[in-house]
Amino acid sequence: MKLNTLLAVLALTCAGAASAASMPAMEKDGMLVDAKGMTLYTYDKDTANMSACNGQCAENWPPLMAESGAMAMQKWTVVKRQDGAMQWAYDGHPLYTFAKDTAPGQMTGDGKGGVWKMAKP
Repeated sequence: MKLNTLLAVLALTCAGAASAASMPAMEKDGMLVDAKGMTLYTYDKDTANMSACNGQCAENWPPLMAESGAMAMQKWTVVKRQDGAMQWAYDGHPLYTFAKDTAPGQMTGDGKGGVWKMAKP
């Protein structure tokens, strides 16, 4: 009986670790950051679950891309971009990094053009 309990706990622990590993980003100091610790941003011109940042915009503001087969979880969703690629969104807002942020924790894109905002949970 103890072995069955131990195996059940081990299975739940592994499932939790796999879930955490597949999270597209995390919260740090009240903002969302990608796996490298880079600040994530939202774009006011996006509509719910639709990115309006393409071409040159996406070069300056790289989308937080989702891997093939990525699945929505809680407030995290995956949206299809104009080019067919998939991008992570949080609470319906597509997420981006900023090309001029060169180190984790930088947030030089916050407020740019009055339309870019640091993503918050």
